[in-house]
Amino acid sequence: MASSSEPASAGPAVPASASASAGGVESVATPSGDARITWHPAPAAHTVVALGHGAGGGIEARDLRALADALPAHGCTVALVEQPWRVAGRRVAPAPRTLDAAWRELWPALRAPGLPLVAGGRSAGARVACRTARELGAVAVLALSFPLHPPGRPEKSRADELTGAGVPLLVVQGGRDPFGRPEEFPETVEPAVVPEADHGFAVGRRAALTQDEALRRLTDAVLAWPVLSAARG
Repeated sequence: MASSSEPASAGPAVPASASASAGGVESVATPSGDARITWHPAPAAHTVVALGHGAGGGIEARDLRALADALPAHGCTVALVEQPWRVAGRRVAPAPRTLDAAWRELWPALRAPGLPLVAGGRSAGARVACRTARELGAVAVLALSFPLHPPGRPEKSRADELTGAGVPLLVVQGGRDPFGRPEEFPETVEPAVVPEADHGFAVGRRAALTQDEALRRLTDAVLAWPVLSAARG
């Protein structure tokens, strides 16, 4: 999926007891190896938004970076989560059940700030968030570039993961995402659309909007989501 497959540079890890309010990188042990949380704290946080990466890239993905830059100024501490396979430098993601198990092990660290916690991520990370949200007590799910089906295989739908999340849901989808165009989603799920964007929210040179404008559409849609706008008061 979108983004480079090279491991992200994260800098030195801090002890797991370090406060999320201070920022930095936190290592968390899981049965499949160490995971990593990069904290982007809000000055006066009302919510934590935890975002996992996709199966073909890490937290350097443009949509994750854009949200980590934009949300803290609006009271949302952003936690960018790297799964153990990515931290270890492997190039292929493990089975969904392994991803879900690692996400569960990370949950206590993500809850440490004591704030309402939105689970989310891009692509495979969005699937993990949907599958585990209700059992872990997430207040909502933010799904970026949800892979509704493999490219060219609409019969292999994963819509049940969205409709079964059991909590408020926001899907932000590129208008030309081959993993699921906005019009392909179930009637009960109405994605916020970034026109002309692909699975990685990239737009072509001849698109009607620039890359910066596309990412602004994404962040504006997230900030307008009632789950977050109501929390801001």
